[in-house]
Amino acid sequence: MIVRISGEGQFELDEARHPRLDELDNAAVAAVERGDEAAFHEHFEALLALVRTEGRLLGDEDLCASDVILPPGDLSFEEAGADFTGEGLVPDRL
Repeated sequence: MIVRISGEGQFELDEARHPRLDELDNAAVAAVERGDEAAFHEHFEALLALVRTEGRLLGDEDLCASDVILPPGDLSFEEAGADFTGEGLVPDRL
């Protein structure tokens, strides 16, 4: 799957990592919904770290549509309230 982190680039991530990505996304949504800023940052940073460490950064010459678009790492908790809602950013199925 192709995951874009806004402001950083696109990463190719093995489909086998999709359940963990979805789990962290759901945890971030739950943290936003209960107003737990510390838990949101913990889960959001883990989500970004998963993509950065287990994904392969694609070059600018790779023009692939993104399956998932994540906000930048400096996303504020207030901004997260607009993005991390409902089913989150990672679709259950791609």
